[in-house]
Amino acid sequence: MKNSRNRFLIAMLLCAAPIFAQTESLTPAQMRARAKAQNVPEIRYEAVPNFLKLPANVYLGEGIGVATNSKGHVFVYTRSEDTRLFEFDQKGNYIREIGEGLYGFAFAHAVRVDSQDNIWAVDEGTNMVIKFNPEGRVVMVLGHRPESVFGVPITPGFGAPPPAAEPYTFNRPTDVAWDPSGNIFVSDGYGNSRVVKYDKNGRFIASVGTKGSEPGQFNLPHTMAADAKGNIYVGDRSNARIQVFDDDLKPKAIYDQVGAPWAVCVTPGPHQYLYSSNSNPDNNNSEIMAVTGEVYKMELDGTILGKFGKPGKQVGQFSTIHELDCRGENELMTAEITAWRVQKIVLHPKQSSNGK
Repeated sequence: MKNSRNRFLIAMLLCAAPIFAQTESLTPAQMRARAKAQNVPEIRYEAVPNFLKLPANVYLGEGIGVATNSKGHVFVYTRSEDTRLFEFDQKGNYIREIGEGLYGFAFAHAVRVDSQDNIWAVDEGTNMVIKFNPEGRVVMVLGHRPESVFGVPITPGFGAPPPAAEPYTFNRPTDVAWDPSGNIFVSDGYGNSRVVKYDKNGRFIASVGTKGSEPGQFNLPHTMAADAKGNIYVGDRSNARIQVFDDDLKPKAIYDQVGAPWAVCVTPGPHQYLYSSNSNPDNNNSEIMAVTGEVYKMELDGTILGKFGKPGKQVGQFSTIHELDCRGENELMTAEITAWRVQKIVLHPKQSSNGK
């Protein structure tokens, strides 16, 4: 009996040896950056080459934001010599630029399109969230650009607490989402570490969050999406977790298995899915790139269904995904910082690499 037990223990150790070896070969930085979820099925996918057709002498800078509307039109928010917002049709043909020279454009962070095809730009540099109607006219502004006449705002010293957040003033906001009633949610962001809820007319309702790592706190709420029930999924990037809140901003769940959520999106339809990108950092650190770069597909309850993608500069590889659009479950758009591009990605989930 004793020999049988010993043989069993030896067999278990031999099976675990590759896992131990793999873990021990990673540096501490790689261990921190790598997603906790392991042995996740790979989803087959392909990138559509040269999807966006830019006019002559028009270029993308950093791929900061991407979104689609009900017609399949693609909106790209980019940091170039100036922050610019472009529209393309469903085949990637250039249509127009929106908001050229706009006072609210300085340092792009996200673009989203709501259920009425209004276009929302979140600008980290001006501390503003700007709503355009489908024709491209400004119809609402949240936040306020610091007036240059007052000079550069005073920044608290290292380690000093930031000033108290105000209902209608942002501090480097990052994203926007809406519930089925049209209430507006803003992740605010680099400076305020909170999520703010407004009604459809822009009136303040509530906020949640301070800087920290406890439930309901944030260390850079970088990305956000809402589901059909009004639940809010916040990519708490530097805490390497997604926090889920109900429509009243009450905490519901934490998903911490998929790495640092640089970008999240929720699909439409009767069965919704959550996508999250564990992007390699935008400093092109090869050590971290080796263990990141993938995108995870999840049920809304956090169950991981699969992943796809590798870091890199080639077509079909990912170079710091800053925003995801998943209006179609199996057709995604990625905006990437360090490759200065937007890619259209087509998934083939029924042909996953585990044979299912």
